[in-house]
Parts: sequence; C-alpha cells; structure tokens
Amino acid sequence: MDETVAEFIKRTILKIPLNELTTILKAWDFLSENQLQTVNFRQRKESVVQHLIHLCEEKRASLNDAALLDIIYTQFHQHQKVWDVFQMSKGPGEDVDLFDMKQFKNSFKKILQRALKNVTVSFRETEENAVWIRIAWGTQYTKPNQYKPTYVVYYSQTPYAFKSSSTLRRNTPLLGQTFETHNSATPLQERSLGLDINMDSRIIHENIVEKERVQRITQETFGDYPQPQLEFAQYKLETKFKSDLNGSILAEREEPLRCLIKFSSPHLLEALKSLAPAGIADAPLSPLLTCIPNKRKNYFKIRDK
Repeated sequence: MDETVAEFIKRTILKIPLNELTTILKAWDFLSENQLQTVNFRQRKESVVQHLIHLCEEKRASLNDAALLDIIYTQFHQHQKVWDVFQMSKGPGEDVDLFDMKQFKNSFKKILQRALKNVTVSFRETEENAVWIRIAWGTQYTKPNQYKPTYVVYYSQTPYAFKSSSTLRRNTPLLGQTFETHNSATPLQERSLGLDINMDSRIIHENIVEKERVQRITQETFGDYPQPQLEFAQYKLETKFKSDLNGSILAEREEPLRCLIKFSSPHLLEALKSLAPAGIADAPLSPLLTCIPNKRKNYFKIRDK
C-alpha cells in the first residue's frame, strides 16, 4: 500500500469517533468481519489506528478504497457541512433519459479527467437511488489534494444535485459543465459564480460574500487539517455579583458565584469548527472555545481580573 494512501486512511480513521468506528468500518466493507474481530477497540485509539492500517496494508488498500472510507465518514457527518442545492432542467422538447448508473459514472469521470489532468473521482451508491461523488482536485502540475475534496450528492432521474461548499471555488464552473455535458441540461451553478441556472424560486441562496468570510475565518482559526479527537471541554466560572443597586442580598455576598459549563460531543473540535459555516454561531467564535488546541487542555477556570 502506498504511503500516501496509508496516511489518507490514518487521517480519516482519526476523525471518526470511537463509538462510530465499528459501524463505519462495517459500512466500508473493505476489512472482513474476521479481520475486525482481531482489533481491540477498547485500547488507545492510536493503537487501534495502527492495527487497522496494518490490516489495510495486508489487503493492499488503494486510493479509491481510502476515498470510499472518507465518503462514508462524510455521509455519517453530512450535517457538519454546508450544502448548496442546484436544479438542472432539460431543454424544450427533451424527454427524461432512462438513467444508467454505470454509464453515468464512466461519463462523469471521463469528462472531468479530460478537462483536468490531475483529478480523482470516487463514487458510492446508496439505497435512496442517490450517488455520492467525491472529487479531489489537482492542477495541471500538482497531484489531487485528498484533504480538500468536493462532495456531490446526485439523485438519479431528478433535477437536483447537492454540492458541499468548498474553498476551491475555481473548480465550481468545471463541475457545472460536467453535469451539463452529461445531462444535456442547462448549466449547473448560480449566476454570481459566472454561470446561468434555472433555480427553484423557493431556494434562497445565502450571501456569497458572507459565506466566504465565514469560511476564511474558520480556516484561519482551525486550519485545513482534521481536528484532534476531544469529547468534552469544561469551564468553571467564578465571579462576584456586580450591581448598581444598593441593599441587594447578592451584593452583600462575599463568596463568588460559581457556575460550571460543559460542552460534550463525540468530536467536539470538529463540531465547533462546523458551527459558523452551518450558520449556528457567528464567526469568529469566542477565544474561550478556539483556544483549546493551542492551550492543549480542556479544563478552564474563568475568574474576575
């Protein structure tokens, strides 16, 4: 197994919370049940990862195998991504095509690879008649970056496709043209990105400038790499009551007020990283949250200065 593939699989497994690891590995279906039974999932995660990498090396895992594992992880955590919804439409008088999944995948991959030399495309079909497409982009002179992919979810014989937001916006028109060429449909993308689209009037596209600002701040704060595994962070607040009103019972209290706040998640840092892009929180997040990796601790005491 190539070293880059081993590193790719290692990084993906490290992202997976321990309580989901067995489920995702079984869905991957690359390692057999007997092989998984040889792994002690109760030991430290670093040891689990090393054992799994060894098993993948024995089976000579390919880049496509690693990409499929990443797709499955993304399917489990699709709520952490921001998705753009697009509508394609046939030209006047054109009938709906009978959908052939094999032909679609071959055509989609060939069109992209003709347009861009260095690109890897992986597919995974689901029971909902959808195909998940993972695209790792390179340039004419650089290999595909497996850690900044674009995901597309396409439901066969429907006019809708869902694309994950990506910092590599220069490739968005190429992706739209690929759908256009395969489907003989109107181009797939918003007008603000330089292409035409017949958007459903009920779909409201969020402010592009604000989304780019949030993505930039999130990238500057958390980086492009997977976040360290952390399941909780605890904050203990101690502060004296302050008020302009005299005679308050709390104002006479000498002991500080104490409050304990705990954030918990199977992958807390990844969850925090996704808050602003998902529109749940404003960017930038509070330094009390973003300082966790730099301070290398998850217990904090907040006191009056």
